[in-house]
Amino acid sequence: MPPRRLPRPRTLGAATLSVAAALVLAACASGSGESSDATTAESTRSEPAAAPTPTVALQTLDARPVAVAEGLESPLLAVSPPGDPRLFAVEQSGRVWRIDGGRRQLYLDLSDRISVGGERGLLGLAFHPRFARNGRLFVNYTDTSGDTRVVEFTADPGAARVDRGTARELLSASQPVESHNGGHVLFGPDGLLYLGLGDGGGGGDPEANGQNPRTLLGTILRIDVDGRAGARPYAIPPDNPFADGAGGAPEVYAYGLRNPWRFDFDPATGDLWIADVGQDGPEEVSVLRAGDPPGANLGWKALEGTRRHDDDTPVPEPRVDPVAEYDHGSGCSVTGGVVYRGDDLPALAGRYVYGDFCTGRIWTLAARGDPGEPVEITDLIGGPVPSLRSFGTDADGELYLAAQEAVFRLAPG
Repeated sequence: MPPRRLPRPRTLGAATLSVAAALVLAACASGSGESSDATTAESTRSEPAAAPTPTVALQTLDARPVAVAEGLESPLLAVSPPGDPRLFAVEQSGRVWRIDGGRRQLYLDLSDRISVGGERGLLGLAFHPRFARNGRLFVNYTDTSGDTRVVEFTADPGAARVDRGTARELLSASQPVESHNGGHVLFGPDGLLYLGLGDGGGGGDPEANGQNPRTLLGTILRIDVDGRAGARPYAIPPDNPFADGAGGAPEVYAYGLRNPWRFDFDPATGDLWIADVGQDGPEEVSVLRAGDPPGANLGWKALEGTRRHDDDTPVPEPRVDPVAEYDHGSGCSVTGGVVYRGDDLPALAGRYVYGDFCTGRIWTLAARGDPGEPVEITDLIGGPVPSLRSFGTDADGELYLAAQEAVFRLAPG
């Protein structure tokens, strides 16, 4: 059976948006006292904002999403261990599948240990940089009570399946309501593990977690899983901004986030690109440049994007403003992407690629220097990608999309 290419829809109509809203991606902002972003986008949708004309280089892009795995249950991520040709797909329902030639084999099943629905589930997977030698992998999920758990497993690197008996919990965080769990886990170029947590949910950050670095919520955390510190099963990097516990939780690396739905390091520069899901206003993309000191404050809930959100919360100084944002006339829930450094799509080389869950639109930004205005490439890849949950890369840096009930590779057309 030949690989399936994602068909190009003529338009993304109301029916498609309704399906997207019903799915309620883990990144979408719904919860106690708050309408879902998908619903908000449908009710306030206006004509899509105009986008700059693609550059000459981008105009040469001719690519199409080609399915490499189908029949998945709400796939949230496609990832490969470092230097490993295998591809793994993460389902929100709690399963990890190894993908091989269009077929899938169950690699890890946590479905009986998690809560699923809305923004809960198995939300992240990261392989240790030395996985080929130590077989260590890390997951982020919401447990049966809805709280965040970050758990390590160990497997023979070539094993067909992970032994669940090797589980070792690293970190947990109580979640006030079911939304804004974040969930991404990722190793940085420094070999440290980065974890994304949302603000705990509820409309307008009612517990004011975003501007409180003493909590783990509304943050990106950074820990050293190769060390230990006292009772913790990990060490605190000495240059974390609150490493000594004064003024904030020692694990906090950056804060002022609402619901970071995917972040990624540029493999060429080490810059950290973060997509943060909005509430009523902008969906936003920010970048923390390599070499900048830890401790960035991204502004929520004083600000939503570059707009004032809560007049009673002082605007932090200094802070990191987004390099790109869009309102709910163009989408409803940003899906964070990756900086492309592969070989198959030279027109995308050195560009950050991201999209929107509800509309399936995809944009790019220049990764080095001033990113400039976002450039939309939706039409250049065959049209919108409905229910776009995540981007990922394999060990060669080639680009994958988790969308609908499949994982697609963005392949030359």
